[in-house]
Amino acid sequence: MDFPPLDFRSIRTYPLRERESKVHRDELARAWNKGGSFSEFLNSLPHILVGNDFRAVVDATVAAVRGQRPVLIMMGAHPIKCGLTPVFVHLMQRGVVSAMAFSGATAIHDFELALVGQTSEDVQHGLNDGSFGMADETGRLMNQAMADGVKQGIGAGQALGQAIVTGNFPNKHLSILHQGVLSNIPITVHISIGTDIINQHPTTDGAVLGEASYLDFQKLASVVAKLEGGLALNIGSAVIMPEVFLKALTIARNLGHTVDHFTTATFDMIRQYRPMENVVRRPTAKGGHGYYLIGHHELMIPLWAAAVLEQLQ
Repeated sequence: MDFPPLDFRSIRTYPLRERESKVHRDELARAWNKGGSFSEFLNSLPHILVGNDFRAVVDATVAAVRGQRPVLIMMGAHPIKCGLTPVFVHLMQRGVVSAMAFSGATAIHDFELALVGQTSEDVQHGLNDGSFGMADETGRLMNQAMADGVKQGIGAGQALGQAIVTGNFPNKHLSILHQGVLSNIPITVHISIGTDIINQHPTTDGAVLGEASYLDFQKLASVVAKLEGGLALNIGSAVIMPEVFLKALTIARNLGHTVDHFTTATFDMIRQYRPMENVVRRPTAKGGHGYYLIGHHELMIPLWAAAVLEQLQ
């Protein structure tokens, strides 16, 4: 076979200005000037890719608050361990947050901060000598609070919050559970038995854990049933909250509630399957919008909160 050289002189071209381009000059970042407002900083970011997604989540949050639609925050333990409790408490006090949903571990870290002002142990050290998760007060007081709550017919989140409100907790102001009771904001706790350190405690009662968590699942479903026009954020939960959220949404739709047009977003440090499918993509397929924002929680969440509060002002 013979392959003679092609004659490149016949190649057709066209004017650059006629080409469709993905980046335009009015979308570029702008240099920051000292003394500017936070909204000016936000607008100085590139109007490209995640820069637009971040603004969209901020705008959806503001629209939900102004439209008196729910803003639901679901999260794993990591945001608490990153020191973000004061940010969430402030958002609750300002009326931005309508409801919150925790994994079991999230509630544990919140409870310990309220009790002793510190949390998050050295797992490897405790695992080596069998002491991991064996702190007496955490297991004993949390298990007792949930047992008391079940007797009253209330779920884990409210029961733990009430225990902090009425008990000897020197750092109540560092508790989201505490603020939930003060602000009458539902906080639900979704327990996976065997994953949390309080399940190791001799006072653990599996029936109590199941009932307390089931009551909270019913409460979360009632929040999701009113999510039309609102916003659901998943912050740092890779499995539990995405799975629980999907089931709560199914129940809401099964019972005839219209939950079709709303916004979801996941804030996480890496892209993961369940948050993408069960929070960002599947729930919004009927007409909503879903976003996945990658970055460290200790940076991204304060930026989101500041942008929302400034717009609301």
